[in-house]
Amino acid sequence: MSTITNGSAATPTTTTEPILRVRDLHVRFPTPRGTVHAVRGVDLELRRGEVLGIVGESGSGKSVTSMAVLGLLPETTKVTGSVELDGEELLGRSDKQMSRLRGDKVAMVFQDPLSAFTPVYTIGDQIAETVRLHRGASKAEARARAIELLELVGIPEPARRVDAFPHEFSGGMRQRAMIAMAMANDPDVILADEPTTALDVTIQAQIIEVLRTAQRETGAALVFVSHDLGVIAGIADRIAVMYAGRIVETATAEELFARPRMPYTIGLIGALPRLDATDRSPLVPIPGSPPSLIDLPDACPFAARCPLVSEVCRSTEPALAPPVGIGIAAVDAAAVGTRADADETTASTATPSAASASRPLHASGHTAACHRTAEVAAAHADAGRIFALPVVPEHAAAVEASRTDREPVVHVEGLTKTFPLVKGAVFRRKVGDVYAVDGVDLDIRRGETLGLVGESGSGKSTTLHQLMDLERPEAGTVELFGESLADATARGAAGTRALRQRISMVFQDPSASLDPRMSVFDVVAEPLRAIGAPASRIDERVPELLGLVGLQAAEADRYPHEFSGGQRQRISIARALAVEPDLVVLDEPVSALDVSIQAGVLNLLAELKARLGLSYLFVSHDLSVIRHVADRVSVMYLGRTVEEGAVDEVFERPMHPYTAALMSAVPVPDPVIERSRTTILLPGDPPSPTERPTGCRFRSRCPLYAILPEEERRRCEQESPEKAPRRGEDVDHRAACHYPEKVPSIAA
Repeated sequence: MSTITNGSAATPTTTTEPILRVRDLHVRFPTPRGTVHAVRGVDLELRRGEVLGIVGESGSGKSVTSMAVLGLLPETTKVTGSVELDGEELLGRSDKQMSRLRGDKVAMVFQDPLSAFTPVYTIGDQIAETVRLHRGASKAEARARAIELLELVGIPEPARRVDAFPHEFSGGMRQRAMIAMAMANDPDVILADEPTTALDVTIQAQIIEVLRTAQRETGAALVFVSHDLGVIAGIADRIAVMYAGRIVETATAEELFARPRMPYTIGLIGALPRLDATDRSPLVPIPGSPPSLIDLPDACPFAARCPLVSEVCRSTEPALAPPVGIGIAAVDAAAVGTRADADETTASTATPSAASASRPLHASGHTAACHRTAEVAAAHADAGRIFALPVVPEHAAAVEASRTDREPVVHVEGLTKTFPLVKGAVFRRKVGDVYAVDGVDLDIRRGETLGLVGESGSGKSTTLHQLMDLERPEAGTVELFGESLADATARGAAGTRALRQRISMVFQDPSASLDPRMSVFDVVAEPLRAIGAPASRIDERVPELLGLVGLQAAEADRYPHEFSGGQRQRISIARALAVEPDLVVLDEPVSALDVSIQAGVLNLLAELKARLGLSYLFVSHDLSVIRHVADRVSVMYLGRTVEEGAVDEVFERPMHPYTAALMSAVPVPDPVIERSRTTILLPGDPPSPTERPTGCRFRSRCPLYAILPEEERRRCEQESPEKAPRRGEDVDHRAACHYPEKVPSIAA
């Protein structure tokens, strides 16, 4: 275990001369519908030792810009402008010439390392190949270098793992190996394209630290592409915000978060739920969708979605320039304000530091492509004063009744589910068991949201399947709506059908869960037809449901692929509500969405919960989302519930070291706060679920166990902890840890 204080992203090795200079970069893709102008006049400069963060929604041009720098776009792509690496022009070079630079002077860390690695070669061979090609090293020297790099990025037993194939590594280990390959030849520039998107927060923290190590060891400049502003806040020196193929705002990280001057940037910041925010007021949904990049008119591309739009915005596209209009003194007053002003702003708006407040807006290269920067400054860069926020009333029953007086919806104790572990292709034989769920407890009351969190492989999805399949549990008890599941299933099909009508589910990927051959009307109507609803009721109910989730009834004859990702998830929610359920199970419902769309879906779920009195079981790996939506939280590790309680109590005073490590790894979208926080890095990956270790099953990664005296360690090794409250405190907050009172000490 190790802890790191994130600190400033800036490094003392930065120089004034750019190592990478991009000028007027344009990228066009020919399509049957016309030419897609994916990147439109991007200008970037990157100095040695500097970290540039590039953020924006999907389709904004972030990844295409990175691929254009490396020359990895298809041959049919038209790329114009200039890309200079250490004074040498890259555009126009042949693929053979670019191959001499890739992996040597400039390297890339891809989003999906499983696709980036060749599956038929070992990890060591692929890293060694890079060293041999660019350094002319012998096989022995290249292998030794590969082992050295794997050890540097934290791969355990590198001398043995060097001969492993990509599929034998976990997702986090593959990404570490990808970073090792990128730094093999001490490149001048490392391009990281969404390197942490599909990872758990604990693994994400490890990868970010490895990238910092790579940059420190190689002295390289780093371009970090991400849609996660929290990650960007912690690692970037400067940030470029992209929209519709161009940069619309750029500044230092501190200045961009403290004093954004582009409404789009303000919307992105305001759309983020925050781990450190106790206020559950609505998030900022940016209305509409990004424009088509075919034949864009000469106008601000954000005009159709901007609440400050004026006639000039619709007639001229603004240039990227220093914000103007109110002078330095007025800007400082508007941006900083008084403490009372800061208290009135939403939790999503960062408070500027004194250092950033004392500088002119353009002192560190702050530029924005907006005609209305003065009006933005006058609004204190507060998303709530610029964008229209929905009003979400609390459900009356939830407000008036205490938790103990509300009707129980789900009560699970000691839930267990094992799967046989088999070997052999022709003659299959059982060689063990997989303990996927091994002691899960859940408790949900009417009108309540329970957040279920934990790393991948902790058993969250299996728990959901156990509830949704309505099968008798292998061990433990399951009660739904006050009735034992065993009693309900004993009544046969009638009992099961009655339960199914009261429970529905929203899946992670709406594209996969909605039948592409069915119209939206049929998709939403299918659950109603399954319970035998008459056609007249279906014709009445479907438009009502579409209106409930913010869609037009006239769109019911369209097909799922004709809608955006956020709209498809709204269709999934409408389908889930068709039979008027009491419990909605949501499995990572916003993880695949941009933050701007995510905000609208989370606001919708809060509104539906208040209006209909719904209960939610909300599964997510994003603890910031859980903090925003949940009333209670249940933390799972290796198939067991290790902590549970009211969400504010658990997040403010965690009793289990695993919970504390999870929360420390969640980035906060504020550079000042993020760089002063301590991150607890958990070593390695969770143990195999095929084994039942004695004692506490978290001890192999536990930061608290690592600092305990020998006598107390022995208890962790021999005795499995049971969930219990802190001595003399609220019994509603419980954790399975022998020493919960010592958890606050691990960050120190």
